[in-house]
Amino acid sequence: MRILIVEDEHKIANALKRGLEHEAFAVDVAYDSDEGLSYATTETYDAIILDRMLPGERDGIAVCEEIRAKKIHTPILMLTARDQVSDRVAGLNAGADDYLIKPFAFEELLARLYALMRRPQATQDTTLKVDDLTLNPVTFEVQRGDKYINLSRKEFSLLQFLMRNSGIVVSKDSIISHVWNFDADILPNTVEVYMGYLRQKIDKPFPDSADLIQTVRGFGYRLGQRQ
Repeated sequence: MRILIVEDEHKIANALKRGLEHEAFAVDVAYDSDEGLSYATTETYDAIILDRMLPGERDGIAVCEEIRAKKIHTPILMLTARDQVSDRVAGLNAGADDYLIKPFAFEELLARLYALMRRPQATQDTTLKVDDLTLNPVTFEVQRGDKYINLSRKEFSLLQFLMRNSGIVVSKDSIISHVWNFDADILPNTVEVYMGYLRQKIDKPFPDSADLIQTVRGFGYRLGQRQ
């Protein structure tokens, strides 16, 4: 899953980036409002962490309003040192989905992000499940049947994206935009290589079960049994 951080305090931004990457997210960082708005409106993200006070032509409120004006519905978690009710109301009215006051615990920010990203699925269950395959994004546990599966962080992130879109054909471009950072060195066959890694761990060890990772030639990939 891919996150955009728009935060001018480099120490905070870089700490969040390290923490989220440790949680298997792909993370881009912008340090001012102009760059942040450019990223938010030209790239695809699963959530945006947006500071309210930013250098540049706009503050966080204006950036949020412009994102929503362009009909982009990516969940936005706004950060601020202001704790007045009127400040929180202004952020929410601008289109933010949630509001977090500085200083904050990273664990709370992470929980709020997961809550925001669960909303489109209309479920309160953190664990993702497709057939007999389950993935817990909090504990990093992946299990098929009664067997636990060890994945690298990138494999985990890729599988999580596929499971959040189970039954849907996702293109290579969509996979790259959600699983890899903007400046990642992506080779033409990178997606195929990682899909191969997943097949070796998700499907090959289970000959008595149906293959879950499907290639839809000319379109991309789908997770789930053949229809």
